[in-house]
Amino acid sequence: MPDKFSPEKRSEIMSKVHSSNTAPEIRVRKLLHSMGYRFRLQRRDLPGNPDIALPKYKTVIFVHGCFWHGCPTCQHAKIRPIANAEYWEKKLNRTLERDKNNMTTLEQMGWQVMVVWECEIKKKNLLNLCKRIRNTLS
Repeated sequence: MPDKFSPEKRSEIMSKVHSSNTAPEIRVRKLLHSMGYRFRLQRRDLPGNPDIALPKYKTVIFVHGCFWHGCPTCQHAKIRPIANAEYWEKKLNRTLERDKNNMTTLEQMGWQVMVVWECEIKKKNLLNLCKRIRNTLS
């Protein structure tokens, strides 16, 4: 099945994908702030440049997009592009491997690692996410 967008339109769509300050990331930061937690953003001195670091709790939070980082429960992670499939397979698998290595390194450094998936940030899931954050940080 061919891509439903032209190469120019696909390029335009992909150019809008950012690595930091994404809408899911901002929503998690607002949630943390409303819960009374203070944090640092994109700590470049830690492996993987975690999206959010809570030094007081020695905890980092990665806010992962379901497609890019392979959410274990979401359908978006199972969709793989058909055009240039080999390239995308290698790229997405490298991302998964890099994430695993970064998390292992952080845990060896004594940091607690929490992953928040894009699908968990929807309004209907926020209460569960609040509980999960409180449990992780307590």
